[in-house]
Amino acid sequence: STAIVVVAFTAVGDMKVLLEELNQQPPPPRQWIGSEGWITDPLLMSFSFCTGAIGVAIQQSVIPGLRNFLLDLSPSEVAASSVLTEFWEDTFNCSLTKTADLNKRECDGTEDIRALKSPYTETSQLRVTNMVYKAVYAIAHSIHNAVCQETNTTSQCDKHMNLEPKQVFTELKKVNFSQNGYHVSFDGNGDPMAFYDLVNWQKSDNGVTELVKVGYYDASLPKGQEFRVNRNLTWLEDSPDCLPCPREFWPNAENNACFPKPVEFLSYEEILATILAAFSVSGACLAIITAVVFFRHRTTPIVRANNSELSFLLLFCLTLCFLCSLTFIGAPSDWSCMLRHTAFGSNAMKWFGPPQQRMTVLFFTVIQVIICTVWLVVSPPFPIKNLTTYKEKIILECALGSAVGFWAVLGYIGLLAVFCFVLAVLARKLPDNFNEAKMITFSMLIFCTVWITFIPAYISSPGKFTVAVEIFAILASSFGLILCIFAPKVFIILFQPEKNTKKYLMNKT
Repeated sequence: STAIVVVAFTAVGDMKVLLEELNQQPPPPRQWIGSEGWITDPLLMSFSFCTGAIGVAIQQSVIPGLRNFLLDLSPSEVAASSVLTEFWEDTFNCSLTKTADLNKRECDGTEDIRALKSPYTETSQLRVTNMVYKAVYAIAHSIHNAVCQETNTTSQCDKHMNLEPKQVFTELKKVNFSQNGYHVSFDGNGDPMAFYDLVNWQKSDNGVTELVKVGYYDASLPKGQEFRVNRNLTWLEDSPDCLPCPREFWPNAENNACFPKPVEFLSYEEILATILAAFSVSGACLAIITAVVFFRHRTTPIVRANNSELSFLLLFCLTLCFLCSLTFIGAPSDWSCMLRHTAFGSNAMKWFGPPQQRMTVLFFTVIQVIICTVWLVVSPPFPIKNLTTYKEKIILECALGSAVGFWAVLGYIGLLAVFCFVLAVLARKLPDNFNEAKMITFSMLIFCTVWITFIPAYISSPGKFTVAVEIFAILASSFGLILCIFAPKVFIILFQPEKNTKKYLMNKT
């Protein structure tokens, strides 16, 4: 698996089976995150490949008097209980009663349970037991509240009162007390206020993995403050084992804590993005204004002579090209990634303006649509977190999905541009009043210069500057078209109306 973090929400028995299986061929280092079901089990901490595991644990507690109660057992008390008898005989390998088992001697009273080192005598690590301890007191408080009438000075209790379970449950929701240094209360649904210790498996100087409390979770605290981590305990100074930070984190200067890497993308809050967005919107407005001027003067000779239908189609495509630059700004998403790269495909129609026939435009556009559709269906672009370009920060960008699809789109546009350029050069000697070969040639030169420069710049630009290069290429080629082909016509329509006549166009030398 390529996963580097394993979250295991399971019981200790199931976890034991899993770790035993993995221990046969220990896996590469992974960060284990455990639930309270197994994270505190001392037997599981013997699996060294899990060192560094972190998880939530039921609150640790020392129940007052419990250890003395357990250690003050007399042989007669032990013999009176079948459970204690079995425990005693297994622990000291002796028999409290005469038996034919030759492997066990008869217990002679010299057995000292206080000198025993076992989980039975280690009462400082009790967790589930403490929950039972608090539960008993919670029930006791709820019963007390149900049968007793409390005043400021007296307390009257009906000890013979018949209680229904529903009454106890109702009062249980209201209990609010502290026992053994821990607060106990319930919410309106009867659920206890969650409190967990955050624990970490740390290797001690003698090589033994120990359970260390490194923080806690307290649901009773205000929102956003429930989770507390003691960073000084999480990372030990001069530790013989250095734990690497997760891939999306970076160590501080002291190398004793990990912090999330800063995330980088071309944001609207940056000056560069603001400038590019301004040019994008300005270009779209310029194309729309040009379309309005052409529409208002659609019956004039200069508009009619340049195939008004294709002129409006070209202006519409230019508007989309300017606006599609905005999809490159901001954090990448599934939709923006698909729009970003396939936006190059919408550039196809803009190279076929008034000099070309309608069917030619339709034919070449359909081919470009097919290329983009196949790309999006087979392997579309998608957002990724780039963790390799820079080690100290994360770059949000769009993966190409299929590099073949991207370069097919880009190559097809380049092929169309070269085709238009060749046609414009061949038509440069035709009568000037019937063609725009010079302007198209100049716009093609701008396009070729921009896109030939774009390829090495795109490959070598790191991080968010890759996006800036893409936006610049789209804007530069689009502005080149609108300024070379449409600006002269708009200038004549608005400022030299005497030239916008059929006679002038026909008699122009």
